[in-house]
Amino acid sequence: MNPRILIIGGSMGGLFAAVLLARAGFDVRVRERSRHGLEGRGAGLVAQREVFDMLREIGVEHVARVGVTAPERIYLDRDDRIIHRQHMPQTQLSWDVLWRSFRAQVPAERYRIDARAVAVNPAPAGARVRYEDGTEEEADLVIGADGIGSRVRTAVSGPSAQPAYVGYATWRGLVPEAHMPAVAARQLFERFAFCDAPGSHILGYLVPGADGATGVGHRRYNWVWYRRYTPEELGDVLTDRDGVRRPFSLAPGRVRPEGVAALRAQAQEVLPPSFAAAVAAEPEPFIHAIFDYAPDHMVKGRVALMGDAAFVARPHTAMGVAKAAGDAFALRDALRQHADLDAALAAYGEARVPAGQAIVAYGQRLGRNLALNAG
Repeated sequence: MNPRILIIGGSMGGLFAAVLLARAGFDVRVRERSRHGLEGRGAGLVAQREVFDMLREIGVEHVARVGVTAPERIYLDRDDRIIHRQHMPQTQLSWDVLWRSFRAQVPAERYRIDARAVAVNPAPAGARVRYEDGTEEEADLVIGADGIGSRVRTAVSGPSAQPAYVGYATWRGLVPEAHMPAVAARQLFERFAFCDAPGSHILGYLVPGADGATGVGHRRYNWVWYRRYTPEELGDVLTDRDGVRRPFSLAPGRVRPEGVAALRAQAQEVLPPSFAAAVAAEPEPFIHAIFDYAPDHMVKGRVALMGDAAFVARPHTAMGVAKAAGDAFALRDALRQHADLDAALAAYGEARVPAGQAIVAYGQRLGRNLALNAG
């Protein structure tokens, strides 16, 4: 029997799994909760070995050439002086080009947006997914690739299985190169730049444009500013323009105007002028709180988790997409090697639980080394 596989989540991890499993001959469908799709939502990513393996597997190695290389790393002090530099070339690939390349591999009738899963329950044939609009769908195997706020996770580990807030959040901006002030461009362009202060850690680098453009003048500057917040402070920061307290993040355009103004004022107080100018140049900064989640299992019955639905690691690891790629490979291999679906899922869990736990632990170690943890 060729099992029917339903993937909840159509971002990178869900697409990796969908393409690999379809090429292996499985009946695969993808459901994505976004109403308008995910086009244009990504910045740059530092590709790890698993991502390059995935590109070779699918035959889209050219995606690895759509990137911006920073020849060196620099570390700035509060007065914008370079206090340390390293020759360490690093290329940031285009998330958007990567996503589009894999989305194009999934037939339109197999990928549906505006399908918000709200519950997953056992069914005689495997598992049943209920959507926000009241419709239901059954499959022999349901894969949760629905990210940090996964609804599928509840079916595997129960409602209390939630990521733990680690004490800080990251603000982000993605500014068109042409809109960056001169003081920022002179100091930050063509470099991977960092600055540390108590309770603050900022970094930034150039990434391809939304269309994958890498030519001078057509790129974007991606800045990432980690800041410490108490749980009470975080609740206020994550309250959106409509007064709704969001659990994990606020998208561009959802931060309250007073929050944007406060962020810019704080940047002027604590950041080097180049980074403060970069922060001010972003009209719609967005924020993600940082969490850890490292369970001892990622499968229950005919429901399996992958990516950030399974393990949530801090972004310092730069391994989010690589982790999802590793999960997708392991799931494909297990399903090909074991005719029995339950045996395949057991093998998948045995392979990926230790890997996920190791990545989360690595992120925790990196986090402890930052000034974010200073008193």
